[in-house]
Amino acid sequence: MNTGSYYERIDAHHYKPTAHASGAWSTDEVHFSPLGGLLVHAIERHLEERPGERLLLSRVGFDILGRLALDECEIRVETVRPGRTIELVEAVALIAGRPVVRARAWSLAPVDTTAVADGEAERLTPPEALAPWPMADLWPGGFIASLDVRPLAPPLPGRTTAWISTPLDLVAGETAGPLASYVALVDTANGIAVREQPTEWMFPNVDLTIHLHRQPEGPWTGLDTTVVFGPTGQGLTSTVLHDVNGPVGRAEQILTVRPL
Repeated sequence: MNTGSYYERIDAHHYKPTAHASGAWSTDEVHFSPLGGLLVHAIERHLEERPGERLLLSRVGFDILGRLALDECEIRVETVRPGRTIELVEAVALIAGRPVVRARAWSLAPVDTTAVADGEAERLTPPEALAPWPMADLWPGGFIASLDVRPLAPPLPGRTTAWISTPLDLVAGETAGPLASYVALVDTANGIAVREQPTEWMFPNVDLTIHLHRQPEGPWTGLDTTVVFGPTGQGLTSTVLHDVNGPVGRAEQILTVRPL
């Protein structure tokens, strides 16, 4: 079993990726999934420092602005729209001094709405009942090699439902919250339901937007994923997000589809 972490902290704002964070499209780049988790980890630490009642991170949108080199990164977080019940926070990841990812996260005040909670889909088959799938046979890179992937059925072109987990820490020597650890696996959705072989076509995502109606619990991230390719070079990866207790929200990724 793999041990270790995806990142090591250098100081309050700087982190060094390990070989486990290396990407699928290029092994000298960072896979966006652990970097997305790191940004949420930084956002949550920022929110913990605010006075008053703890808000719940309910939506986070990531825009990928440039090449994610497998190199030291800096994370900066600021509050854009403060509030007692609704708050907007922005986090920026910089590599070599250049912004490469910008994340905006809406947090909402917790309210007891148990009496009206409804509309969820059914739970997925538990991961313990499923066999692992060697996703590293399809994708290179340390990140994919670190994962335990368990599909509910054999993956199909453009359609797969699978559980993802990892034995690795997000940041060495730190306990990441359940949400950051969960988000650190969500970007994998674009790789579990490929429509075309990645040796023949490129279809990287330029964003990731996650909406949550319930806070997820680990250690498994459930991805019920559908991938669509359009006729003019755009694609869309759409995912219903699950934890072992049921659906928690949705994720969307816009793709740039290009022949190799």
